[in-house]
Parts: sequence; C-alpha cells; structure tokens
Amino acid sequence: MNGFMDLTSLIFLVIAVAVFWRLRSVLGSRTGNERPPVDPYSKRDEQVASNNDNVVTLPSARRREGDVPAEANQHIDAVAPEGTALNDALKTILSADSSFDPDYFLEGAKAAYEMIVTAYAKGDRGELKSLLSTEVFTSFASAIGEREKQGQKMDFTFVGVDKAEIIEAMLKDGDAQVTVRFVSQLISATYDANGTLIDGEPTKVAEVTDIWTFARPVRARDPNWKLVATEADG
Repeated sequence: MNGFMDLTSLIFLVIAVAVFWRLRSVLGSRTGNERPPVDPYSKRDEQVASNNDNVVTLPSARRREGDVPAEANQHIDAVAPEGTALNDALKTILSADSSFDPDYFLEGAKAAYEMIVTAYAKGDRGELKSLLSTEVFTSFASAIGEREKQGQKMDFTFVGVDKAEIIEAMLKDGDAQVTVRFVSQLISATYDANGTLIDGEPTKVAEVTDIWTFARPVRARDPNWKLVATEADG
C-alpha cells in the first residue's frame, strides 16, 4: 500500500514540475525590475519616459494624431475671443504645433506652479533645475542661497490655485511662449536665525498673483515646457 502511495505521489510530483516549467517558459520570471505595462487608454504624453521624475509634462504638448483643426480652433476661441491679439497668437502656435491645446496646457501649468513654489520654499534646487530655464534657475538658486546664508527658515503651505488664465502668447525663433496669470492661496512665513518672524504670517492664508511665462521649442521631441520669466502682479 505504501509503495502504491509513494508511486502515486511521485507521478503527481513529476506532473507538477512539468507544469511549472511549462508556465515559466510561457510567462517568464519576474525580477522586480520590469517596466510597468503600457496603458493603451492613457494619453501618449503620459507614456513618454523622462530622465527626471520631477519634470512636468504640460499636457498641451500631447501628440494627438487625429485632432480636428476646427476643434482645436474652438478651444482657442473659448480662451481668447476671435479677432483679439491673443487669439491670433495662440493660433500661430497651433499652426506650428498641431498638438497645442490651451485647456490641457493650463492644467499642466497649474501643476508646475505648485511644484515650483513649493520647491523654492523648501530650497530644493534639484527639483527646480528640471522645471526652470537656466536664467530663472540662477535667480531662484541665488535667492535660496542668500536665505541659507542668513540662516533664515521658510514655513510654507500651498493651499491651491483659484484661477489660471492665459494672458499673452507668441511664437518667437521657433519657441512657443505662453504667459499665465495665477491667482493662488498660500500660507508663508519666514524666520531669521533666531526664530523671529521677519516676513509673512504663519496662520493667515494670503492671496498671491503671479505672472509666469512658459516656453518650449515647437519642433523639439521633448514635450516639456520650462518657466522662462516671472513677475508679481501688484
């Protein structure tokens, strides 16, 4: 009886091993380093690999092969009335980059705005470098360095963007430039080396208006825009 059971167990063991190796040859083995599967329903620009996870791909640079020009023009007309200088400028950008969409651009611009003001408050030069032009980065890094030199500390909370609107645009030397006015809610307080409050209010939400310009070469394969100019409004 025991011999019969041992023989039966051996047969099942051989079958199990054969099934395992068959599955392994079909499915392969996982090492934990595989790339995630591509979602066929995600936007193409979201599937573009980046060498820096901090880079924000403003969705206006998405590649949509089947876009209808009339639809794209309607999106621009909704942002800027037909016949205005802004409408003409946005359509000039569209003529050079058929993937441009002002609505998706603004969504990406708002995300970039939050990342940049937060990184500046933390003094995160690495994150800023991937989002800013060389000139703007130099200015931001200089201000952070001065803050560190004086031993100042900045407490910061990003509450949200109340409004973001495109106010200017142009196509210059092959670069699309789009200027956005942001109205945001922030909590910011700066302390000196002794812990004394020298700027801002730690418990008050302040309304801040910034005017930022983003740019990218329209013929570049890289879909990412960078911040190239900043100014405060009022």
